[in-house]
Amino acid sequence: MDRFRLRAPVLLLAVLAAALGAVPATGQQSEGDLRDRIDSQRGREQSLSSSVARLGRLERATAREVAILEKRVAALQAELSAAEAVLASTEQRRNRQRARALRLRARLTQSRARLATLLRERYTGGRPDIVTVVLHSDGFAQLLETVDFLKRIQAQDEQILDTVQGARRDALSQRRVLTRLATQRRIAAEAVRRRHAALATIAAGLQERRARLAQARRARAALLRGTRADRRRAERSLTRLLAQRARALKAVGPGGPWAIPWPIVQCESGGQNLPPNFAGASGFYQFMPETWRGLGGSAPHAYLAPKAEQDRLAARLWNGGRGAHNWVCASLVGII
Repeated sequence: MDRFRLRAPVLLLAVLAAALGAVPATGQQSEGDLRDRIDSQRGREQSLSSSVARLGRLERATAREVAILEKRVAALQAELSAAEAVLASTEQRRNRQRARALRLRARLTQSRARLATLLRERYTGGRPDIVTVVLHSDGFAQLLETVDFLKRIQAQDEQILDTVQGARRDALSQRRVLTRLATQRRIAAEAVRRRHAALATIAAGLQERRARLAQARRARAALLRGTRADRRRAERSLTRLLAQRARALKAVGPGGPWAIPWPIVQCESGGQNLPPNFAGASGFYQFMPETWRGLGGSAPHAYLAPKAEQDRLAARLWNGGRGAHNWVCASLVGII
């Protein structure tokens, strides 16, 4: 039972343990290994859960930034569309004014031609004086009609000159105004386009960052699922192992009742009150002489004492399982 005491032949122990079914099979992990594995996986789960949560927060924050930028891009797009519409309207107005100026220029050309014709006719024909008009008139009515006609010709000439000059001034002024407006609108539209392009670039970068964060979060979530599944498999293995141990502890061997689990008794002595071996261990529970004396055994060796006394002192040493380490077989049969 002491750690450094030699035991029964290894073959016998192996046969007994195999018969009990308590020794872990090849490749099966022990309780300590399973608990270490579970603790390690739990720590890894916590780390991965924190990482997944942090990546999720970053992804949500990036999504909010993307939404804000997308709204700004949409607003700038509307502003750009409005600026382009104003620019198009300005260009249309300029085109209309240009067409009007061309029409006025054509009228000016026609008026100039008519004016030149009139001046040439008057120059060659001479300006009629009042005496000539009176002499050539057939009557007073014709005289009045001729005078009125001459006045109307003169007024028409003056009107043509005024119209041509005014149209020319209006066309030049309107052309300058519209050219300046078109330039300003074009500059404003270009500025809006640059801002739109900058915000679109920022939004695209945030979208890419969001995609990378989502990919990293999915990878860590998959790793977390794998770790959790591995931990649960280890927990199931541990549960099965503990269930096997519980069944082994409840097993009752012949010659009982026993103060400690029967698998340990079976491994130690086979349920026999053995005399001292070459190391000095004896009795049902294989007490070493110094341990037996320390517990207050009445006989020089444990095997000489009644079973009831051996049971009582073994129960005291077992101490509800806290003293299981005093028996090497406890680890051999998987109790500790």
